[in-house]
Amino acid sequence: MFIRLALKSLFNRKGSVVLTIMAILVSTFVLLGVEHIRHQAKNSFSNTVSGVDLIVGARTGSLNLLLYSVFKLGNPTNNINWDSYQAITQDQSIRWSAPFSLGDSHRGYRVMGTDQSYFQYFSYGEKTPLAFSQGQTFDNIFDVVLGYEVAQQLNYQLGDQLVIAHGMGDTSFKQHDTTPFTVTGILAATGTPVDQTLHVSLAGIEAMHRSPRQQQEILRRIARGDQDIATSLIPTSITGFLVGLESRLRIFNVQRQINNSSLEPMTAILPGVALAELWDMMGMMENILRLISLLVLTAALLGLSAMLLTSVRERRQEINLLRSIGASPGFLFCLIELEAVLISAVSLLLGASLLFAVLNASQSFLASEYGLFISTDIWTQSNMLLALVLLFATALAAIIPSLAAYRRGQAAQVSH
Repeated sequence: MFIRLALKSLFNRKGSVVLTIMAILVSTFVLLGVEHIRHQAKNSFSNTVSGVDLIVGARTGSLNLLLYSVFKLGNPTNNINWDSYQAITQDQSIRWSAPFSLGDSHRGYRVMGTDQSYFQYFSYGEKTPLAFSQGQTFDNIFDVVLGYEVAQQLNYQLGDQLVIAHGMGDTSFKQHDTTPFTVTGILAATGTPVDQTLHVSLAGIEAMHRSPRQQQEILRRIARGDQDIATSLIPTSITGFLVGLESRLRIFNVQRQINNSSLEPMTAILPGVALAELWDMMGMMENILRLISLLVLTAALLGLSAMLLTSVRERRQEINLLRSIGASPGFLFCLIELEAVLISAVSLLLGASLLFAVLNASQSFLASEYGLFISTDIWTQSNMLLALVLLFATALAAIIPSLAAYRRGQAAQVSH
């Protein structure tokens, strides 16, 4: 009966109630959205790569190297000579290495040339290795392994052929159409930029950049079953390489040796340190967004309080009627509080539903354009706690109108 009375009271003032719900809906949408995206972005960043001790590239800033090697964002400043790569990886402290080459794309998705070590040693999250949902890794020069999102968005299946384009843009005027690649594997979803990447062999990268005459000769040798063709397609340079060490105690020594190498200017970074540095740079923006969302919420709650206070003054007859049938001033206090909490709860549910819809619609865009993998599961522990705080803040904001109703109830008792 108590809840029914509150609902009927709100329905009788549906115009002002709807406007208040709209105001709180916007504030909860912003507040939940900022908090959810903040946590998801941080998890996405921290889980992007694990099990890799060093990332090595041409001399550049640590963040630039991290962005183009892991998140496939931006462009490398230069390449590393293949001879330099081989010389560095001869160090007995290095347990494994995985070279990679960037610079090509397919319909807006990055193409990465690498070798079998990448699939064997690269991991993400809590050292989770890469796995195949279909097929297997590349065996031939013109094989390609697709990330999960690439296969889903472009609707590729095993055995399909595709053409790689030169450059990173969505549209390229130089297509390597004389050397099409065949899909031999599709990786399982990782929630990292790996899902947005096409993986080919370094020999495939080298072959498609050869002259047309050399490409024809390569294709003829492949048709004849020449098993030595891959060894003749050793790249002259690569974009960079990933390193795993025998002992992490040697990580700073190896990093210093690479950074000070006389072979050529190179930069070696620790992925975890670079990720923390990148997140710290975003800390100011994160705090600004939090402040804005809190100010929006405060404004909405003040509007709620003003609306309820006005309604108490307009409900003099209703309060007198409730007092005449035995309602206590405490009952009136609780009634106003319940109305405020109901308005806030409805706004919270609508705001969460709107946030879910927006995240669901923009999930692919955020992943492909910014490398951010945002889950649509918005009811995380932090957001549940935030929802409880919001309801508690609503109850606090409604204290003034609730006290006004309490005092009017006392006045009505005296007059009777």
